[in-house]
Amino acid sequence: MTAWVGTVERTRAGIWLFFVSEVFLFGALLGMRFNLWGNTRPDLDQRLGLLVTAILLASSFFMYLAESAVAHGRRVVFLLSTLVTASLGIAFLVGVVGFEWSGHLQPTDGVYGSVFFAMTGLHALHVASGVLFIAYIGIKGLRGRYTSAEHFGVEACAIYWHFIDVVWVFLYPALYLMGTAVQA
Repeated sequence: MTAWVGTVERTRAGIWLFFVSEVFLFGALLGMRFNLWGNTRPDLDQRLGLLVTAILLASSFFMYLAESAVAHGRRVVFLLSTLVTASLGIAFLVGVVGFEWSGHLQPTDGVYGSVFFAMTGLHALHVASGVLFIAYIGIKGLRGRYTSAEHFGVEACAIYWHFIDVVWVFLYPALYLMGTAVQA
């Protein structure tokens, strides 16, 4: 058991080091946005931006519920919460990739298009990988892999999912709210 605990602690440290590198990556994207757009922004669908943000924040609540449920041995709540979290993650992707990307702004629309698609595309990639991670722990949960004593995979997934949400909390205002709206 001692070897397992040491492995979990090293893995947990590795996860946090990974997040530090992600902060630099998304920080660079935010720096690019403010450098290239200045005090302007493309005229995006404000209602859609708010809706996908609400969906992603709601998914974070259900991910917390899943993690808490597995820690307390409530398997059914865990499984249902992971299903809801993954579904909300997919809804977020449909909103951003399916609807926002098919709007009037295109990747070829100069700095507005390239910055918008770089920022939302990289974030969407992280959300998609998070949905796959959630599906993975959901399948493992169906097979009875997690107990209230051993559920580090769920904890790691929850940390990743919450990180993705926090990143969007910074991207959303930078993309949709800050600056004067201009036609790209």
